[in-house]
Amino acid sequence: MSQGPRSGLSAVSAALLAMSRHLEVRDVLKTIVASARELLDAQYAALGVPDDHGGFAQFVVDGVSDAQWKAIGPLPRQHGILAAMLQEARPERLADVRKDPRFEGWPSAHPDMSDFLGLPIRDGDEVLGALFLANKNSAKQDGGCGFTEDDQELLSILAQHAAIALTNARLYERSRELTIAEERSRLAHELHDAVSQKLFSLRLTAQAAATLVDRDPDRAKGELQQVAALAAEAADELRAAVVELRPAALDEDGLIATLATHVQVLDRAHSARVTFDSRGVRALPAAQEEALLRVAQEALHNALRHSGAALVEVTLTKRGQGAALRITDDGGGFDPTAVRSAGRHLGLVSMRDRASGAGGRLDVQSVPGKGTTIEMEVPGG
Repeated sequence: MSQGPRSGLSAVSAALLAMSRHLEVRDVLKTIVASARELLDAQYAALGVPDDHGGFAQFVVDGVSDAQWKAIGPLPRQHGILAAMLQEARPERLADVRKDPRFEGWPSAHPDMSDFLGLPIRDGDEVLGALFLANKNSAKQDGGCGFTEDDQELLSILAQHAAIALTNARLYERSRELTIAEERSRLAHELHDAVSQKLFSLRLTAQAAATLVDRDPDRAKGELQQVAALAAEAADELRAAVVELRPAALDEDGLIATLATHVQVLDRAHSARVTFDSRGVRALPAAQEEALLRVAQEALHNALRHSGAALVEVTLTKRGQGAALRITDDGGGFDPTAVRSAGRHLGLVSMRDRASGAGGRLDVQSVPGKGTTIEMEVPGG
């Protein structure tokens, strides 16, 4: 390697720490590619995850601009050198990839590449992906490959740890999917119970109004007003449940837009005023954004269903490299100590777990008769 042992070890350590810091598969892929390119001083790096149809389910690049990547076109198919990485599962180190007999060309917008180093990322017998580097920045001997045997060995070590990080990320996403499925099941039961009770009361009240309409019109009118009120409550329950069951559009819209939409719908669905304000927050790691959204949803659920609040305020502000979420209501409040001793948590345990799981913290301030403030802080990426 061109670096000394101490600086090389430091660079490897930094790369491994960066990979272990993320839980989302896409974030892990990006970190692996960026770490590999920086570590081996290459102009370009890419990582492809195969699908079951002769192509790539995901393909992440580093060193190529967004405009270049868009101009290149669709994800590459598994052919030529790419196929060798996945099918033969062995390293490839080439002085000029264009002169290899397996080379089949690339799109016109594709950057020009010569020296090449690639190897598979494996978990046992399973090939999780293929990692490629091209165009070593340092000087090379005429006719030789810029990437050395030491580079190949270093990339092999990185790939082994990349396999662990990628496997962990996949397990995390599967675990999260199961959690979401359980949450949707819980919400479905809540929806069934709440709306069924409302509809049962609605039916009884309507029957009472029909009985009274001839002999006591005034009482019948009162019963019909109650019917209207119950119908409105049932509609509110349905709207709120639909909002909770609908998957959050974090990947497409980001945390701020998703939270703003969520608050707008709740403001329309409930009699309480619900507001949202955001100041200076940029994109955060995906796991932190999801944790912030779920805590906001739980806190809003408590405030709107249990506190009797007339005003609920949600703010998201920049704090250092991270962000702070604050949900404040002017409702009845509660004694957090009494809630814990009574075995009722109002979702506080779940919220604290989400906060700590994202590397953050949760603070709950509430006094009976004086409302509640819940604040969650995350450190950022």
